[in-house]
Amino acid sequence: MKKLNVGLIGAGFMGKAHVVAYSNLPKFFWPAPAVPVLKTVCDIEESIASDAKDRFGFEKYTTDWKEIVNDPDIDIVSVCTPNDSHAEISIAALRAGKHVLCEKPISNSSADAKEMAEAAEAAKENGIIAMVAYQYRRVPALVQAKKFIDEGSIGEILNVRATYLQSWSADPSSPLSWRFQKKHAGAGALGDIATHVIDISQYLAGDISEVVSSVKTYIKERPVQEGGVDSLGTIKLDENAKKEKVDVDDEASFLVNFASGAVGSIEATRNAWGRNNFLTVEVHGTKGSILFNYERLNELEVCFSDDPDDRRGFKTIYTGPAHFYGEVTWNIPGMNIGYGELKTIESYEFIKAIVSGEQPSTSFAEAYKVDKVSDAVMKSSESRSWEKVE
Repeated sequence: MKKLNVGLIGAGFMGKAHVVAYSNLPKFFWPAPAVPVLKTVCDIEESIASDAKDRFGFEKYTTDWKEIVNDPDIDIVSVCTPNDSHAEISIAALRAGKHVLCEKPISNSSADAKEMAEAAEAAKENGIIAMVAYQYRRVPALVQAKKFIDEGSIGEILNVRATYLQSWSADPSSPLSWRFQKKHAGAGALGDIATHVIDISQYLAGDISEVVSSVKTYIKERPVQEGGVDSLGTIKLDENAKKEKVDVDDEASFLVNFASGAVGSIEATRNAWGRNNFLTVEVHGTKGSILFNYERLNELEVCFSDDPDDRRGFKTIYTGPAHFYGEVTWNIPGMNIGYGELKTIESYEFIKAIVSGEQPSTSFAEAYKVDKVSDAVMKSSESRSWEKVE
């Protein structure tokens, strides 16, 4: 069976998720399209890189990402670094003939995203695959929702309501990691989590054409994080620690119009106490409705207008072997999958694309479209008016 050597750049939270996915792929999808081999891991902190080598089972480690990009033995580059380095690393890897799986958002500026999409388009001529890790659209329940929409089961889409609410940054003592610094992240909740529901909304209902938004920063400064990896609010620093300014948003809320004529709303914040990973999408059509909540990711709620009057209402579909990606949903509906299996599905789609030569749906071009919506959101927050997505 074909083997593909993986170079992982960035050994933190998302790096671990990629490792779990590559390792699990042949365990869930067999025969696998190809078997990923963990070759080299990179992190700028040598202690983290060295530890990741042993912990994750890589053959070697480095602190210089260019060693991975220029290594002729590497087939795949996984980019799990802060957003400001996505473009440089991904473009270099594509030009070196490597397949690239890049974390989202694709970059911290639409100019870089455009350059990345162009590099991916050029690399495609040589059979190179470039994919962005919008893994939530791979949830079996959401793929089933897409099927219902495409086959006309809920009719013409009228309205989409999407939220992504978290609480990990609601505590002011959570440190000033790179996610709170515009030079590294580009944006706050907008880039970090709203991009996921922008992607899902466009996946289900088509392109967003214009927006009107409100963008807020609630916590103006945070204690400085000294070294280590981004721990997503699980570390609290002493109130006497040195503090610096937060220059990204804590919340982005916006109304949207779709090119199809549908309307909708999107809300994202990391400051919602009591909400852990509350990613929801509700789609209303002329013949029914669909509701999904990631915190119950193995379920899809549906209501169809042609049900009899005395039994019309939402019913719950429990995803399992009969649905998309049934190979990883165990043998019985309700036994459930989680984040690890979801990232495994993502890596399967990526490896399958490499072997088949067919570009994945979450291409760099698709991710660039998400960035353009984010740009319009920021522009609208300043103009206080509707802004078109360019």
